[in-house]
Parts: sequence; structure tokens; C-alpha cells
Amino acid sequence: MPENKKTCLHSRHVAQGAQMSPFGGFDMPIQYEGITEEHEAVRNRCGVFDVSHMGEVSVTGPDAERYISRLFTNDVAGAAPGKIFYGMMLREDGGTVDDLLVYKRGENDFFPVINAANIDKDLDWMRSQAAGVDVDIVDLSDSIGELAVQGSESERVMEEVLGLPCSELTFYTFKELDKDGSHLIVSRTGYTGEDGFEIYADHGAICRFWDQLMDSGRCAPCGLGCRDTLRFEVGLPLYGDELTDEITPLEAGLGIFVKLDKAGGFVGCEALKKQKAEGLRRKLVGLEIHDRAIARHGCEVVDRSDGRVIGHVTTGYRGISVDKSVAMAMIETTYAEKGSEVAVKVRKKTFPATVTAKKFYRKSYKK
Repeated sequence: MPENKKTCLHSRHVAQGAQMSPFGGFDMPIQYEGITEEHEAVRNRCGVFDVSHMGEVSVTGPDAERYISRLFTNDVAGAAPGKIFYGMMLREDGGTVDDLLVYKRGENDFFPVINAANIDKDLDWMRSQAAGVDVDIVDLSDSIGELAVQGSESERVMEEVLGLPCSELTFYTFKELDKDGSHLIVSRTGYTGEDGFEIYADHGAICRFWDQLMDSGRCAPCGLGCRDTLRFEVGLPLYGDELTDEITPLEAGLGIFVKLDKAGGFVGCEALKKQKAEGLRRKLVGLEIHDRAIARHGCEVVDRSDGRVIGHVTTGYRGISVDKSVAMAMIETTYAEKGSEVAVKVRKKTFPATVTAKKFYRKSYKK
């Protein structure tokens, strides 16, 4: 079994006492002070994450825009450079290969950012779809690091601590600049439900920025533990939980990022059109559990009256910001209306639950 990879910040995480664990083929920090403390730091102040395990790809060439449009559920055609798009790559049957961000750097110059666990799978898929298309697909993952600076104070931290002007960036936009001999991509997206930024740069620059942020005392180092609790509270999906090869974006409630009517369609488009026309058999919903029991991934959701299995939990926690036992679950559409009474099985016990919206905490983005 291959050894887990290490990001350029690995030695710093160890020196700072982080609890390390395998994730997506990397040895990653799960927590430093504690998941709750780091979660609240992001919600109330500023936190910084090492997300250098993510994959970065360059797609260029005369057919790059046509190729991305065919591969990606969202519509990048005609958009100005500097825009970022969220969407999915799908199989022909509509199952999700991965969800990703696509940065549009130029008319035929794109920068997809993909999930760490899917880097090899995604690149194989992207290359398999490039037959007869004039594009260059280059894996940049090993040469680029990434920081995510998140929280209500993130804009001031970016500008005052790192000297990176970013106040003019709006949600889902980016810019490129050179600083201290390194080329940077600075974007404003986030995966926490708070205002936030991402910095893509060479490993040396990422290490310098991390040190500056830690020395400033203005933001907390945060691990992947609170990254999961933060994204979960605002209903953001995690590939492998809310999206998989067997789950379509329509079932996951992500239809706004699926442009079924865009010119030329996309891989998997016809399957989704058929699924939409026939009606969804299952949907992703939120659940509020009427007990302190925590329903983890894979727990069965059942009909409260007869115990019949109607679905499964995809993610579940005691919501840190809302102080409730909540979960996201994929269940039969018949039960998916808000207010429906169901139950969840946790360690052989059954607990009543109510179907709710997937967003348990109100997001705070700068539009």
C-alpha cells in the first residue's frame, strides 16, 4: 500500500501539534486545538486551512472552452476571464465523477480544481473525453499549494497580514498577481459558509504565507475536522457522501449548477433530462433528530410507522453552531417534503426525526 503523500506544510502541522490522519491519499491535519474551537474561530473571526491536497489542472488549447463545456454541467461559454464556476463532471448515466471549481483564465484557458481523492480518476476521465479535441491537459497538483483563509475577518487578514489586495473581489471571482517572485491566484469562494479566500501558489510562497498568518496571531490554524462541520452546517456537499458515482446532482439538490439547456449539452445531460422528466425517486434532505444521538454516514433512515428502510444518512453531526443533532440524508422522494416525520437508526436504536432544509446555518458570503 503506497505511503500517504505530504503537503508542503506537513512539517509545520506536526510541529504545531496537529492530530494527523490519512485523507484523500494525504497525511492531513484533522485538528489542532479542537474541532469546536476551530469551527468557532472561522464562524466568528478567521481560520486558515492547508488545502494543498486538492488537485489543480491546466486545460488550454484552441478547443479548451468547447471541451470544458462538454465535460462540465455548468455553462462557462461567453463568461469573462476572472469568473469561477461550480459544477460537476458526470458519467453518461448521470452519476457524478466529481464536483469541482473551474476558473476561467482566458477564452481557451481554464484551471479546474478537483478533489484530492479523485485526482487520478478525474485526470483519466478528462483525458478519455479529449479524443479528437485540440486541448492540452496538464496536472499541476504536485507543484501548487493552496491555503484557504476563511471567516468574517478574512478580508482584513488577507490585506493587512499578507499584503494581498482583495477587497474588490466579489463572490466566485479571482485575480492573478505576482508577489515576491511567485505567481499567485487569489480567489473568493470558500467551503465554510463564511466569507473567505483561497491562495494558489508554489510551495515556497504557501509556506511563507502560512508562517505570516501564524505569526500574526490573527487567525487560527484549522484542520479538516472543522472544515467538514462547517461545510455540513450550510448544506455544502462532500464527494463520497452527498455525491458519488451513483448519485446524480439532481438527486443531491444541485440542479442550479446543471444547465440542461446549454448549447451542445454535456456528458450525462440526456440521462439527467430523462431523470428529471420521469421524476426523482430519491432526494437529499436535511434531518433534525429529536435526541442527542448523532446519525453518522450510512445510518439507515426508516419509515417511523413500520420501520421500512427509506434511505441513508450521508453526513451527520451535533451541529456546533446550531446545537442540534442534524444530518443530511438521501431518502425516497415520497418522504422528502419538509416536515415529514421519519426515524433514523443509530447503533441498533431508533430515534424520531423531522425532514428539514439542508442548510442548518445561514451563510455569510460577500456577494
